[in-house]
Amino acid sequence: MDRFIGLDAHASSCTLGVVSPSGKRVGSHVVETNARCLIEAVRQVSEPRHICLEEGTLSEWLHEVLSPHAERVVVTTVQASRGPKDDRRDAFGLADSLRLGAIERAVYKERGGFGALGYRARGYRWIRDDVVRVKNRLKSVYRSRGVQVAGPSVYTASKRGAFLERLPRPAQPLAELLYAELDALEALKREAQDAMLAEAKRHPVVKSCPGLGPVRAAQLLPIVVTPYRFRSKRGFWAYCGLGIVTRSSSDWVRSRTGEWVKAEVKRTRGLNRNSNHTLKAIFKGAATTVIGRAEDEPIYRHYLRLLDGGTKPNLAKLTIARQIASIVLAVWRTAEVYDPKRLEKTSKSG
Repeated sequence: MDRFIGLDAHASSCTLGVVSPSGKRVGSHVVETNARCLIEAVRQVSEPRHICLEEGTLSEWLHEVLSPHAERVVVTTVQASRGPKDDRRDAFGLADSLRLGAIERAVYKERGGFGALGYRARGYRWIRDDVVRVKNRLKSVYRSRGVQVAGPSVYTASKRGAFLERLPRPAQPLAELLYAELDALEALKREAQDAMLAEAKRHPVVKSCPGLGPVRAAQLLPIVVTPYRFRSKRGFWAYCGLGIVTRSSSDWVRSRTGEWVKAEVKRTRGLNRNSNHTLKAIFKGAATTVIGRAEDEPIYRHYLRLLDGGTKPNLAKLTIARQIASIVLAVWRTAEVYDPKRLEKTSKSG
């Protein structure tokens, strides 16, 4: 008989709540947040076992540890809690949601063979963000003293001296300290990028695509893992934050004859927010690269046609980002090499 296990995880302890298919609470346990203890507690529950836990710092590790000992391990997004709350209630609530099929949104946790690449890509992103943060702090130091800074020249070693002389003497040590931090982080960034690209060469999955160089491809692989997660390109667009959503209210009004008809109301349109922000940045960056540098690409000519047709530049850029995402998904599924001539023929025939 199936057993549904809700797992409320914390840094030092985990609470398990076990529920039967009829909804009866079979038992609950509190165990140490330790792989051996958790496995022993789960294996004491009769098979087949189904585990549900919330997304969090420990969720990826728990999914990896418990997956071999359960029929399935479902990671769900954190739900807003109302009313009484404690670890035991939360655990049984997760178990009941899994039993009733009421998990609104599951978080994909499989990493396949991209585990090492995922950690290297994450380290590269963190260090890259730190570099941007230090640069912004440097700019704030200069701007706070009325020094105008424009472009990357303020960061280059050959021109730093001229900018430092424009600061008052008490503020110069702070700028020098930030420059030293920037130099160290830039060196770490190069090291992290080289390690990420070296690991990515072991997974030549996504072939060359417009705007998608080795760095972006290396970050994309451990996030998507497999293209077969998505039934269509529209599902992939939504996962990348490129899906368009429409919201409305008070849709129905009575006509003169007393019938309910659809009201002509203005609908708010925008991009979906429940997405992977890294993927969104990757495809928006790829679109920016194509628009700015790839004049020989058929996608760039498509962008120009959109502008000539009256499409706003930001919406045209969104269209290009969605097109690049579709190409990546198709190339990954078919294991083919991107062919610009083939895309040119398709766009002309369309």
